[in-house]
Amino acid sequence: MILDNAGIQDINREYLQRDRPTNVISFAMQEGEGAGLSPLVLGDVVISAERASSDAIEAGIPFEHELWFLLVHGVLHLLGYDHERGTVDEAERMEARETEIFDLLLREFT
Repeated sequence: MILDNAGIQDINREYLQRDRPTNVISFAMQEGEGAGLSPLVLGDVVISAERASSDAIEAGIPFEHELWFLLVHGVLHLLGYDHERGTVDEAERMEARETEIFDLLLREFT
C-alpha cells in the first residue's frame, strides 16, 4: 500500500503506538494469531510516498529508487530481518542484504 504521511502516521499510531509518519511499515502474516493460515503470504508493506519523495530529494536519488529500496526493506522485515530489535550484527546483515538486493534491482531495471 502506498500512502501519504498522514495515512502512514494513522497506521503507525494505531498499530505501533508511534504517533508520527514513517517511511515504511511491514505487517507479517506469519506472526501472531492466525499465523500459518496462508503460508505463501508474507504480509503487507505500507510505504509513504510523501516521505519517500522527500528522502529521495535529500539523498539526490530518483524517487523510484527510494520506493524500490523501501519495498526491499519492508519485505526483508517480513522475512524476519530486524534492525530495530535485533543485535548490531543482525542490523548489519539486514543492511548488507538490502544493498545486495537493491543493487540487483538497479542492474535489472535501469
